Amino acid sequence: MYKILESGRQMTQKELVMETSLSSRTVRYALRRLKDEGIIIERHSFIDARQSFYALEGAVGRATTA
Repeated sequence: MYKILESGRQMTQKELVMETSLSSRTVRYALRRLKDEGIIIERHSFIDARQSFYALEGAVGRATTA
């Protein structure tokens, strides 16, 4: 999960499931652990409040300006 988010892109849980070929339960668990450790941040979508975007802490600003 960390390696994929290293690209600087903000990704949804669904995108991460597709990218990693892991189950959604495993992705959810990994995201929760990384979030609890302060490694990633979660941002809610303004378009669809049910959806969240995940990115490495500090990478969000770099990803949007690149």
